[in-house]
Amino acid sequence: MKENNKFVSDSDTKTEWEEWQQSQNRCIDEEKLMQQYKNRQSNASGQRFEKEILAGCKLYRERGIAQIDKTPEPFRVSKKGKNGVFTGRFHAPAQPDFQGTLYGGRSVVFEAKRTTKDRIMRSALTDTQMDALEKHDSLGALCGVCVNIRDDFFFVPWKVWRDMKTLYGRQYLKAEDLTKHQVSYDGAVHFLDRY
Repeated sequence: MKENNKFVSDSDTKTEWEEWQQSQNRCIDEEKLMQQYKNRQSNASGQRFEKEILAGCKLYRERGIAQIDKTPEPFRVSKKGKNGVFTGRFHAPAQPDFQGTLYGGRSVVFEAKRTTKDRIMRSALTDTQMDALEKHDSLGALCGVCVNIRDDFFFVPWKVWRDMKTLYGRQYLKAEDLTKHQVSYDGAVHFLDRY
């Protein structure tokens, strides 16, 4: 085979093929690395948001308003390694992130979700979490979703979250939809501002 006035051997074609495969693998590896980086960023951001909610919980506890705790993840250690490293797995679907009691005896149960985008999707909650919120709500608990959309914070009542399709005609909420549910933030999320 002749290409640009030179002969191309089978070994040249094989070399080009191998170089192409390596470039594809690099692209895949770069995509994987980029996704891992985004996942780590998102995880760190979510953990920071939970710490800001915990700061609010501490504030309410100190003022005698509520005792609210973070719900532990249903995680089981399967193998212990050296230096505190372990292998484990989730053994049950996740429950809502926070549960507790308000002064006077009413339960409070809520999920925490944040996004850097301009909207929060209804699908951010699992079916298990939505089912738990529905059951607690039907028994009289204060239920909702504590939401951080970019720089704004909200406590969305469960029924608003559950019925967003009926109320807003779509399966997501924007900050401008939630102005009456906005709560203050000063390093701690004051999620009970309106209750």
